[in-house]
Amino acid sequence: MYYAIICEDVADSLPLRAKVRPDHLVRMEQLKAQGRLLVAGPHPALDTEEPGEAGFTGSLIIAEFDSLEDAQAWADEDPYVTAGVFARVVVKPYKIVLP
Repeated sequence: MYYAIICEDVADSLPLRAKVRPDHLVRMEQLKAQGRLLVAGPHPALDTEEPGEAGFTGSLIIAEFDSLEDAQAWADEDPYVTAGVFARVVVKPYKIVLP
């Protein structure tokens, strides 16, 4: 089943994001290589794809896991979580309806 991992950043997270981004992307690439990643990306703080110094307010990851517990455990180990980029992470089951 798919799960949505909905993350909210701490204030002024951009420098910390930049520091741990390579480790975070390794985990995203692993999900992709396993065919489990539906979509992933950050929420820009401004209405543009490149928010510059304004940075990001959070991220969304939708990926396939065996259970809610597995999805939560995976999310808890993300470098953005362990480094303190994310202030809050919510994991919910996700059902694809469209397209």
